[in-house]
Amino acid sequence: MLQTARAFVREELVPLEPELLHGAWHAIEPTLLALRARARALGLWAPFLPTAYGGLGLPLDAFARLSEVLGWTPFGHFVCNCQAPDVGNMELLLEFGSDEQKRTWLEPLTRGEIRSCFAMTEPEHAGSNPVNLSTTAVRDGASWIVNGHKWFTSSADGAAFAVVMAVTDPAESRKHFRASQIIVPLDTPGFALLRNLPVMGERGGGWASHAEVRFDDVRVPAENLLGRQGHGFALAQERLGPGRIHHCMRWIGICERAFDLMCRYAVTRELGPGDMLAGKQQVQFWIAESRIDIHAARLMVMDAATRMARDGQEAARDEIAYIKVFVANTLQRVLDRAIQVHGALGMTDDTPLAWWYRHERAARIYDGADEVHKTVIARRALKRYERAGDGAAG
Repeated sequence: MLQTARAFVREELVPLEPELLHGAWHAIEPTLLALRARARALGLWAPFLPTAYGGLGLPLDAFARLSEVLGWTPFGHFVCNCQAPDVGNMELLLEFGSDEQKRTWLEPLTRGEIRSCFAMTEPEHAGSNPVNLSTTAVRDGASWIVNGHKWFTSSADGAAFAVVMAVTDPAESRKHFRASQIIVPLDTPGFALLRNLPVMGERGGGWASHAEVRFDDVRVPAENLLGRQGHGFALAQERLGPGRIHHCMRWIGICERAFDLMCRYAVTRELGPGDMLAGKQQVQFWIAESRIDIHAARLMVMDAATRMARDGQEAARDEIAYIKVFVANTLQRVLDRAIQVHGALGMTDDTPLAWWYRHERAARIYDGADEVHKTVIARRALKRYERAGDGAAG
């Protein structure tokens, strides 16, 4: 399967990259949608989904390996219908959705007929404190009425529905039980996509975009509640664990592509007659450091995926936090080195390096900023010493 995916990505997807890098998403989307049939025929469709829903039923650690291969190009996951945020929403609906929600929203997602988005972050509040939300959903008879302002609602442009995190129980003393997740069709009156946010100057479009949106008296049926009322954060945590592993392996795929581009350029770029860029010691150091970083990152992620698959998400909390910090920083370092080796060319969109640098700098911010994860890691480590009482962790 990995060999098939590698050939598909490099022979059929990579040649399309200039259209994305120099054009608009809507111009290349029809071509990518057509290639989805090819992905299905090759046995690469929705690898994380159970076979009953048309997927491959891969366990998490196996999907992680495939995710790395698909990460070689910006739209490998999209073509195989395992792209964020849809992959997370499909997993939520599969685990917590009602039969009707599965028929209405999950099944079209699994077939690739629609897209979705996830609306949680708000511009008025720090994303590092996710319990601080202003968006509300108030019960009114057989409906929920949603009001709120969200941004970085990735892929909202063209999506059929959003899974919205909204406060439903403001009087609840336990702050992590105040919010719920509610499915909001985006053709509902009162929903507005205000703009696609410019990310380092690029607004993007369609799936490759991040939107600012508003919900003004948006009325949806009561049965659009996803899971139990007040359990929005519990559902979000269920989504985040596998999601962090998905992201990390995709980032490693990006690192491998950046490494490949860096090495190819180094051995072909001539600084003077017979004086190749690859002969410079500093370039060799960057290549060696990148190779070491990528290897370590892959082993860490596979260890976390194996632990999570075997023992569950709670048991793998530490390992998931480790990889979120380490791999995001590895990605930033490797991309920066590759751009530096390419010089001025690295700053252009003639390679995917600058595109990834723009879009993936956020890796150290979303799904928990570096500093949040580091704080959690340190607190959990120190607790073992505090429990021991004598200064030994035991």
